[in-house]
Amino acid sequence: MSEVKFDTTGFFAALDRLREERGLAWRKVAEQSGVSASTMTRLSQGKRPDVDSLASLCSWAKFSADDFMRAPGETDQRETSPLDKARVLFRADPNLGSAQAEALAKIIESAYEGFKTR
Repeated sequence: MSEVKFDTTGFFAALDRLREERGLAWRKVAEQSGVSASTMTRLSQGKRPDVDSLASLCSWAKFSADDFMRAPGETDQRETSPLDKARVLFRADPNLGSAQAEALAKIIESAYEGFKTR
């Protein structure tokens, strides 16, 4: 059985991009998401969040925790791939529901695969 781990660094990087996009300070992210400022500090230090904090942050950011799960030997390519970055941004868009964000991501993925040079 392979042991899957949570990519704390990738999760924090995605939160940081969203925070910057929204023009927020970390304290405001903590306040809006319902987690403590110390939780944000621990995340910035590479420490994993507790389950409730993870759920709150995912809900606030409209992230899926599954996007940050890594199997042994799996690289962080998922976090740095343009398609994954687009998915994160679509989920974070307050003008899109989760179904609309996923549909848009599938459209972009299809176009990306069609245009990608091999």
